[in-house]
Amino acid sequence: MMNRRHFFGKSAMGIGSVLMASQIPMNLLASESSKALSKPLGFQVWTIKDQLIKDFPGTLKMMAKLGYQSVEMCSPPGYVSSGFGPLVSMKGSEMKKIVEDAGLVLESTHYGMGELRENLSERINFAHESGQKQMIASSFGLPKDAKMSDWQKAADELNEIGAKTKKAGIQMGFHNHHMEFEKLDGVYIYDKLLEHFDPKLVKMQFQVAVISIGIKAATYFAKYPGRFISAHLADWSSTTNKQVPVGQGIVDWKELFAAAKKCGVKNYFVEIDPETFKESANYIRRL
Repeated sequence: MMNRRHFFGKSAMGIGSVLMASQIPMNLLASESSKALSKPLGFQVWTIKDQLIKDFPGTLKMMAKLGYQSVEMCSPPGYVSSGFGPLVSMKGSEMKKIVEDAGLVLESTHYGMGELRENLSERINFAHESGQKQMIASSFGLPKDAKMSDWQKAADELNEIGAKTKKAGIQMGFHNHHMEFEKLDGVYIYDKLLEHFDPKLVKMQFQVAVISIGIKAATYFAKYPGRFISAHLADWSSTTNKQVPVGQGIVDWKELFAAAKKCGVKNYFVEIDPETFKESANYIRRL
């Protein structure tokens, strides 16, 4: 199944050298939010997780220097097997302070379905303490041979979880990977999920990386207004069949941001190979 590891691969260049190359003043970045976005530009921590775990405050500050204004975390307890164990002891209020000291805001975090199912109250409390407004289910974790009925059952369960987070003042969301754009019974799994989710209880976070298989974010933003809360930004070269910095691939970014604005998207998180974070931020700010 296509996931972050498959799409992003291994970086040819360390994030540290890229970050150190940035000389953009912090006070300038605050006034340079892209007009195309009309929202703060954020990043998802997954592709720099090793660097982040080694130096949480320092990595956040360096990302802010690259032009990023918000961060989307991965839940440490839910991502222990992915290396986030060292951050498990960090309290929500402590995380919030470190993020804000870096000049960033934290409004969204990815959670595993297991922790949402088994430890929801604790995760909601953590979200409140750290200032989160959205909790995103990163994956259902279903097997590759799952039937459409399995996907629908999981959607029903997330609707129930979303009702509880909504009562607590937090919006639940669902993040796609490439697997949701496989067809079962002649229908995209993703389209069936959109039918099955309660629009008020579960919003969608669109991973633009599916452009690599011909799926356009702008098409879904236009077709389902009000259903999308955020987006993960990435670009793709059809010539080399590799990921490239935002603005250097086949995504029509003006079309995407215009459709996203009409659709009501609230957060944008670049999720890309570390060596392209700077170029991507620069392109988006100029757009």
